[in-house]
Amino acid sequence: MVDYNPATHIEELKKKLEECQKKRDEYLAGWQRARADFLNYKKEEMERIKEILKYGNENLILKILPILDNFELIEKKLPENLKNDENLKGVLQTKTQFQDFLKNQGIEEIKTIGEKFDPNFQEVVEEVEVKDKESGTIIEETQKGYILNGKVLRPAKVKIAK
Repeated sequence: MVDYNPATHIEELKKKLEECQKKRDEYLAGWQRARADFLNYKKEEMERIKEILKYGNENLILKILPILDNFELIEKKLPENLKNDENLKGVLQTKTQFQDFLKNQGIEEIKTIGEKFDPNFQEVVEEVEVKDKESGTIIEETQKGYILNGKVLRPAKVKIAK
């Protein structure tokens, strides 16, 4: 016959209970870490997706800019006798629509004329000797530059005073 001792049995049960509580605490801590890691991952992914969406149309806009450049060139070289022609005004309205579209997409023109040259936003194509202008001042813009949500999409090409 087996000797049954209630005190020993209670001690064994206490040890098993302590062991189970330790495992429970360990599993709970592991689950909490995994949950925190997942929440951090989720937050990082949302930020990454926002960045992708913020600049996702960058390639499309870069393909549209040459069209806008051509409208700018047409308007710049338009003879005086044609500036009041209604048909040409309609065509140039398309340029305004392009500009409005780009503005709605978060595109801003880089300011140039009269500004001090900034290599972060402009690219020098020529230096010109000008007496009444301070050296490094932009005197002419040969191609507009654009910023997309604070990021330079295309630097402006400029001529500066020597």
